[in-house]
Amino acid sequence: MRKKVSFTVSDIVSFKQSLLLWSQQYYEVVWLDSNGHKSKYSSFDGMLAVDALTSIVTDTQNAFEDLRTYQSNAKDWIFGYLSYDLKNDTERLTSANIDGLNFPELYFFQPKKIIRIEGQVVTFHYLNMVADEIETDFVSINNQNDALTTELEVESNIRIKLRIFKDDYFRRVSKMLNHIHRGDIYEANFCQEFYAENTIINPLRTYQKLNSITRAPFSTFLKINDKYLLSSSPERYIKKINNKIISQPIKGTAKRSLDINEDKLLLKTLENDAKERAENIMIVDLVRNDLSKSALKGTVEVEELCKVYSFDQVHQMISTISAEVPSTANPVDIIMETFPMGSMTGAPKVSAMRIIEDLEASKRGLYSGTVGYFTPENDFDFNVVIRSILYNNTAQYVSFSVGSAITAKAIPEKEYEECLLKAKAMRQVLEN
Repeated sequence: MRKKVSFTVSDIVSFKQSLLLWSQQYYEVVWLDSNGHKSKYSSFDGMLAVDALTSIVTDTQNAFEDLRTYQSNAKDWIFGYLSYDLKNDTERLTSANIDGLNFPELYFFQPKKIIRIEGQVVTFHYLNMVADEIETDFVSINNQNDALTTELEVESNIRIKLRIFKDDYFRRVSKMLNHIHRGDIYEANFCQEFYAENTIINPLRTYQKLNSITRAPFSTFLKINDKYLLSSSPERYIKKINNKIISQPIKGTAKRSLDINEDKLLLKTLENDAKERAENIMIVDLVRNDLSKSALKGTVEVEELCKVYSFDQVHQMISTISAEVPSTANPVDIIMETFPMGSMTGAPKVSAMRIIEDLEASKRGLYSGTVGYFTPENDFDFNVVIRSILYNNTAQYVSFSVGSAITAKAIPEKEYEECLLKAKAMRQVLEN
């Protein structure tokens, strides 16, 4: 059981900063920030989970089965992540590419302490065993000062390397196009890694800088012992509210401009771009099929098709698909039946994942996986891990990956430019 105590906070921006600083004393941290983005499916402005009572970690087959048992037995909030390579648990696939990060494939924990922010109201949801710490923790959070300014800053001499160089990228995309023209697939998301070795960063400071640039609606700071995710994700993978499930894939990207008229033109051009719309619609069809595996017959609905939304760094084309599921549907099964998300794979899905594995040069791991939570009522909400920096402190290895959708009309040079646009914020943060 959890005790709930609410406080009203006048300066929520400062409180968020202090809350994140306070959280660093724990080995397990998940921070989710909507950055003020409001939609009909928003649940909170920010939520923090820290300090594991129980946890599950696995690299093995049957990961979803293990998670199903853990989630069912916990009957409580659990927070964590699923890596992209759990595709090997849902299909007969493998992952053999270079992995410099070495994150577990799956990690979830039951937090002793949850702090939720809605507007100016901050609510502490603490397990009864630590409920007497609520008042003390609230005072402690408010008394945090910016000690990070005296801590290690982001290294100014980080040397970002490319796993795939430009000519090699063109060669690999050309092979992808050959598969498409031959009819093996219609579309696939092709990704490349940027990385730095023997590198030490301050994860929280790096996250704060990234978040200040992007202010994304599914922003995440995750810490599991020595491993960190610093994410400025704009994309929701899947959410469940009562008997309704919602997925909001992104396909279609355009840069922003400081010139208002040029920015409007860039947005309008994206809205009317036949290639970008075709990419988005293909993934919408894939997501509709994925959701139909769990859905009640006739309930899968496209609520919004190819709507362009503007973020600080880019314009994005987003669609919203929903469905109704039986009240008896297991929440982990719903995720397993749709995983990995369509926007990061391709169509047909299994063939695309097999070709992706063959042509990409590094293991995706948590990149293009998902971070989120399950509630005690069997609801959930998960993002897509993109626009993210991953860091293994022990290995001193920093990584970020970007990708784009390859279709029959793809021009390798333009796809490469799109990747560089998506990499801009992460590179800017790391290279200072």
